[in-house]
Amino acid sequence: MKAKINILTLLLSSTIFCSANAATISAAPLVSVPSHENFFNSIKALCHKAFAGQVTVDNASGGGFSNKKLIMHIRKCSDERLEIPFHVGDDASRTWIITKTGSGLSLKHDHRHQDGSYDESTMYGGHTNDAGWAQVQSFPADEYSKQLFVKSGIPQSVGNTWQMFVYPEKFSYRLIRQGREFRVDFDLTQAVQTPDAPWGYSDK
Repeated sequence: MKAKINILTLLLSSTIFCSANAATISAAPLVSVPSHENFFNSIKALCHKAFAGQVTVDNASGGGFSNKKLIMHIRKCSDERLEIPFHVGDDASRTWIITKTGSGLSLKHDHRHQDGSYDESTMYGGHTNDAGWAQVQSFPADEYSKQLFVKSGIPQSVGNTWQMFVYPEKFSYRLIRQGREFRVDFDLTQAVQTPDAPWGYSDK
């Protein structure tokens, strides 16, 4: 009888130990400061909608965006990642990807060919290095992008900083570096028809 009680006690103790351990096993939290969180959530709130835009600043000659229909589509959203295709006329090669990293926010440019294959210059972008604001975040070029730009023969782009602005009635995408500024403003007051999936992605 005593042996049975000891075995029962041992089994009960093992169960309690396992349950206690199971309760403490969890993934590390993905932390974020309030300004990054609010900025991310302001864009996420627009998920599955598309908006028309226009170039408002471009100090480079022969800009390839002039007289073309510009559409941003907040296409896919999770708690950690936003995918935003940027359609330029019939060119669906560009998708902006904003990701929470635990150290801030990352902005990447996924560039594809029409067959879905990766462009040689893809996934360049930057990472926040300060808190920014709930409405504005800046993404200075990261090391991968700097090395890619030098390899691609455009070393002047290592000084790129991308900025995104989100306000109740307007979203802006801006590129700046010494001697260069480009900006597109999108009207958030009126959604437009969502376009097809960008190159390399699927609606299925």
